[in-house]
Amino acid sequence: MSTLRSNFSLGRPWKKKSKGGNAGEVPEVHYDGHQKPGAEHLSDTSTDPAANDPSGGRKRHEAPPLLLHLAPEERARLEKALVKKIDLRLLPMLIIMYLMNYLDRNNIAAARLAGLEEELQLTGTQYLTCVSILFVGYILMQIPSNLFLNKIGKPALYLPACMVVWGVISAATAQAQSFGGLLAIRFFLGFVEAAYFPGCLFFLSSWYTRKELGFRTAILFSGSLLSGAFSGLITAGIAGNLDGKRGLRAWRWLFIIEGAVTIFIALFAVLILPNFPRTTSWLTESERQLAVWRLEEDIGEDDWTGTQNQTFWHGLRLAVADVKTWVLMVLLFCFVASGTVTNVFPTIVQTLGYSNIISLLLTVPPYVLGVTASFCNAWHADRTGERYFHITLPLYFAVIAFIIAAATIKTAPRYLAMMLMIPGVYSGYVVALAWISNTLPRPPAKRAAALAAINAVSNSSQIYASYMYAESAGPRYIVAMSVNCVTAFIAICAATVLRFILVHLNKKLDRGEVVEGAVAVEEAIPGEAAKKGFRFVL
Repeated sequence: MSTLRSNFSLGRPWKKKSKGGNAGEVPEVHYDGHQKPGAEHLSDTSTDPAANDPSGGRKRHEAPPLLLHLAPEERARLEKALVKKIDLRLLPMLIIMYLMNYLDRNNIAAARLAGLEEELQLTGTQYLTCVSILFVGYILMQIPSNLFLNKIGKPALYLPACMVVWGVISAATAQAQSFGGLLAIRFFLGFVEAAYFPGCLFFLSSWYTRKELGFRTAILFSGSLLSGAFSGLITAGIAGNLDGKRGLRAWRWLFIIEGAVTIFIALFAVLILPNFPRTTSWLTESERQLAVWRLEEDIGEDDWTGTQNQTFWHGLRLAVADVKTWVLMVLLFCFVASGTVTNVFPTIVQTLGYSNIISLLLTVPPYVLGVTASFCNAWHADRTGERYFHITLPLYFAVIAFIIAAATIKTAPRYLAMMLMIPGVYSGYVVALAWISNTLPRPPAKRAAALAAINAVSNSSQIYASYMYAESAGPRYIVAMSVNCVTAFIAICAATVLRFILVHLNKKLDRGEVVEGAVAVEEAIPGEAAKKGFRFVL
């Protein structure tokens, strides 16, 4: 049985006959004998709708044949087993890949304490420029990369291929001999790494329903938080045991080892990762139909159906024209701006006055607390179906942490502030990431463009933020902590504005008015979207 809808079921509505006629009729379909790219499951020659439709000619708003007569209890059991299967196949590898993505990006902060700045004779400004330049390439590539991924529909090949390339570039950092060489390597590292995180957000939104997405996004982002913990441990071990081995300083060994591990993981990921539900071979036919249908039920229409239905610029235009995209952009920009403290976190911890090794080890507990808080907050957000308070409440703790850090030089209060900074920012951030897909669910090309654009703009704060953490500004970093405090407050305001917008749109839907991005009740595929109509998650 085919796993893709034919063109007639995707692109044209069913025609209604006059009174007394049948409920609907199938429009005539013509094929030119040439199969469209990406439509490998469609017949080239048949004009029989049933031959080309994965439903076997079923009406558009009916469940697939293998699911049509299932009892609710049996359906729930099968869906639970399917989600568990998807989780086990998808999430562990994505977490490991993102851990290496973040580790290769931010290990320059730990390398600073392992001799990089000293051996390359970098000034404080030159070092901060090398930190910032990565995000120039990172921003430039995100939107084109996500649109390309949506077009080809092969994340199982595209994401690992990008990972191999950034692993090679990361390992090549060990050969840097000057400020110019390090600067060039960092730029191209960001250019290639840009494919991964926004690609993963789109990838997850193509497998999970809106109520499942928050916790899975938190699980994915745990890779970045764990990388902060592992980075300190790994660098401490390398600095203590490999510094000077074979004539190489510890920071060079750090890049060589982590780059090699990245390449190995990427080659293994090709064998593990799926593509999209319609193009994944390890699902049975019934599992594939259920995986596709439950997403259709959730948002009221079909999701990713084939490369022929994805256009690069149409999705971007839709995203830009939607005011919700811009509010989300402000929200995420302020989140990331507040979280830029992680770019130089080992340096900030070092201002407590301990040795380099102890300082690296002290970076671990804040990240461990950040992972725990992110999991709990995202799990509860998904369980309750609420987003706004799960985003804003952690930010109040972040504001308190930044105030404490800027107000005192006493060791205990400052380390308490450091413990609160990371969970205060990132436990709300992971829920905000899921809120993007919840708020802009359709069509998939728009969702892909919005995710990439928002992530790209939000990371622009990384370009200037590093300069606020010059060593001369320590230990209180008053300017940086003040800016972080203000951006955290603006994020709270942006989330509040978005909630008002969504409440207003939901009231319009209650009145039966048309809202862009929502499916009307009479057009919705049976499920939550058809019981009371699509509603935006608040």
